[in-house]
Amino acid sequence: MAHPTYFAPTGGHPGQDQLLTDRAMFTEAYAVIPKGTMRDIVTSALPFWKGTRLWVLSRPLSGFAETFSQYIMEVQPGGGSDRPETDPAAEGVLFVVEGAVTLTLGGADHVLEPGGYAYIPAGSDWSLHNRAGPVARFHWIRKAYEAVPGLPAPDPIITNERDVAPIPMPGTEGRWATTRFADPEDLRHDMHVNIVTFEPGGVIPFAETHVMEHGLYVLEGKAVYRLNQDWVEVEAGDYMWLRAFCPQACYAGGPGRFRYLLYKDVNRHMPLSLAGR
Repeated sequence: MAHPTYFAPTGGHPGQDQLLTDRAMFTEAYAVIPKGTMRDIVTSALPFWKGTRLWVLSRPLSGFAETFSQYIMEVQPGGGSDRPETDPAAEGVLFVVEGAVTLTLGGADHVLEPGGYAYIPAGSDWSLHNRAGPVARFHWIRKAYEAVPGLPAPDPIITNERDVAPIPMPGTEGRWATTRFADPEDLRHDMHVNIVTFEPGGVIPFAETHVMEHGLYVLEGKAVYRLNQDWVEVEAGDYMWLRAFCPQACYAGGPGRFRYLLYKDVNRHMPLSLAGR
């Protein structure tokens, strides 16, 4: 596999002479948040974080996608938090796209560089700081962990994409592959965050229509993506947000690889009442 590259937003604002036309859209079945919308004016801040701002890409919305939130965090040199997560029920995944951060988990320090991945179980004692500089940027995906009686909680996972071999989808001759950081057969996990890679010309050859909610952040390349009844052009830095059962497919036209970070909820019964959510 070629050395991976990852797109990361830097903020700023377009000039006053630029057109307003853009590809941003929010429908009843999906949303597309293009990289051009991630500007200074739409950043947020969090309690107990210093030298940090973030772009909120998704959050639970009643009647849309309800299982997860996803941020792009931007931490300045010397910034970070000794109390990053204020919800004891929240599990998290971190994926670094630029710079480096030091994750302290269970009393041990781990330096996460680009491609660095960490799964942090709910209720963990952890902190995160940018001790190396320059600016660090990483994705933070959060979900309320759905515990199952008799099933223990997952263990932490700390690795890097370069150390995880992609698994080709059957019958694709490697044109479509998935980098899986958590074992798909480990039912302790109720969410997966993977990297999906398409070589030029690779396709999802049918309209996937299934119960999983998705967040897809394009790390590299460009493609035409089918979302519900629309074909949408997407490129590195764009984000797609899909509710359950939204049909999806993909055609990667090249010239380089098309790759995205993918969230999905997995391995749990469907709640049969609103109170079960």
